[in-house]
Amino acid sequence: MRLEILFVFCLLCVRPLRAQENSISIRTNVPLDSIRLSDPFILADKPTNTYYMTGTGGLLWKSADLKRWTGPYSVAQTDAGSWMGPKPMIWAAELHTVNGKYYYFATFTNRAVKIDTVGDNVIERRASHVLVSDKPGGPYVPMRDATYLPADKPTLDGTYWVDKDRKPYMVYCYEWLQNTNGTIEKIELKPDLSGSVGTGKLLFRASDSPWSREKDATGQNRPNKVTDGPFLFLTKTGRLGMLWTSWIYDVYTQGVAYSASGTLDGPWVHEKEPITPPNIGHGMLFRTFDGKLLLSAHSHTSVNGRTSRIPRLFEADLSGDRLTIGDPYRP
Repeated sequence: MRLEILFVFCLLCVRPLRAQENSISIRTNVPLDSIRLSDPFILADKPTNTYYMTGTGGLLWKSADLKRWTGPYSVAQTDAGSWMGPKPMIWAAELHTVNGKYYYFATFTNRAVKIDTVGDNVIERRASHVLVSDKPGGPYVPMRDATYLPADKPTLDGTYWVDKDRKPYMVYCYEWLQNTNGTIEKIELKPDLSGSVGTGKLLFRASDSPWSREKDATGQNRPNKVTDGPFLFLTKTGRLGMLWTSWIYDVYTQGVAYSASGTLDGPWVHEKEPITPPNIGHGMLFRTFDGKLLLSAHSHTSVNGRTSRIPRLFEADLSGDRLTIGDPYRP
């Protein structure tokens, strides 16, 4: 029996793993633009010939054609006795398949635990973490290690990448609420992704972006402090790029940067202009079963003081040495 399976079995013997929702109404034939979901990540799973969409909330949707969806399903199960507590918030979940297993990279927040106070910001216990399953539809359960990232730092939006050294990494954001200038960092993962190795390393800061901006207390322009939603990709020429999101004043904005060295260590050179239309962000790339490259992101609008986020698809192209985003894609 593999160690990670044995560990999960032991957890089940000691305390129940908690599903994030006790009762969910499953809907069928739901159009994509009728789903309200932040941070949409789509896994095109060839063994099941099914698209699986995750995001914020610990839920999952399934589709055979990207046009009609079934869900939401509760798939994230956590250990109530861990640092996450009994009812963690779940943000920005991603699904990655490695060596026949499926891994759920997500941000978990225990609002009952306060780790710091910076100015007016009370910092809650928040961190990127990884769950595992034998099936793309879950359930996703903890592995051996209780933590991947420092307990005294709020981290979020972890994603997966294997660098040129053939080692797996989590690339994540260290939140601006504590450091006042959000960063994107990397940390090495164990070969089976069951934990991290060593400490995190800075890749770049929010203020490195030439396009993001906000007003300071005196009304002067300055770079925005938010880093959000990293996602790694390679162009056809082998150039390493990263999608990431910030703000231009009150406009949610998707940018892209490229590594001058071709590795995660960079240095990272940011494109001067955003890559998507305004109020589109937290993007990722995937290929459909017929080989079309698409960007999945969410739109960000405010209606009567309430924020609405809806999954959106765009045509994408990596055939040259940079990513280009085309027209909206309607399956």
